[in-house]
Amino acid sequence: MIYILMGFGWPLHEGDEFHPLENIEKMARGEALTDQDRFPWLLRLHEVIERERCCGGNALVACSALKRLYRQILLYGTRAFTCSQSGSQQEVPPPPPLPPACSDICFLFLHGDYHVIYQRLASRKGHYMKAILLRSQFDTLEPPSDEENVLSLDITTNTITDMVEKVEKHLMSRKKLLLV
Repeated sequence: MIYILMGFGWPLHEGDEFHPLENIEKMARGEALTDQDRFPWLLRLHEVIERERCCGGNALVACSALKRLYRQILLYGTRAFTCSQSGSQQEVPPPPPLPPACSDICFLFLHGDYHVIYQRLASRKGHYMKAILLRSQFDTLEPPSDEENVLSLDITTNTITDMVEKVEKHLMSRKKLLLV
């Protein structure tokens, strides 16, 4: 990711730095995060995105937005959650669906062969997320659809230079963009 930013001078917001301590401790023990664990983290990242958007700047937020709901939370915050009344027999009609994308936010979907990614994670030094958690992430993954304003990059078949060129080309086709 850092290579992508070098040519643009954009700030990088590393999602791992926004995890609550409880999430970090859980992953360090080799335990997969649940949706409930991830929601506060995703809402913090939504705040970062909104702050960048309000300032009119460009930035990159690096995180594993594994599910469509997670990406919706990044885009819309708490509005991404379905409304319901607890304890009521009468159901509240759901709010109108949110658009799948924002024109000023693009998701980079970095994907690749499980074994290649596992080896890269296993060779990392000093990171709290254990490589054994990769299986749970692959099991949770809902690849983004084209309607989500996504640029898909296969990390096992593209070099870093190839990926940077593809990102630059994609960015040049847009005025302002936050990459998530």
